[in-house]
Amino acid sequence: MITDQLVIKNNKEASSYTKDVRSESPKRSIAKSISWRIVGTIDTIIISWIVTGTLTLAFSIGMVELVTKMVLYFFHERVWNSIKWGK
Repeated sequence: MITDQLVIKNNKEASSYTKDVRSESPKRSIAKSISWRIVGTIDTIIISWIVTGTLTLAFSIGMVELVTKMVLYFFHERVWNSIKWGK
């Protein structure tokens, strides 16, 4: 379950990530989320600036998009990590 992966309750559960090489740790998913969102947010800011012609508005759109899509990506990644299809 996703909540179990986010909150590790004891050392036995913590070691399960190293035993299962097909699974990613939540920390790795967070790092991937952050790096991808940096790329995606820069893209959104540039597109927003071109469309609106206002750099301030473009940065506002980019910052809102940064937070919402990072959270969505993290949970999307964790769900896909639990699906056995294609592994």
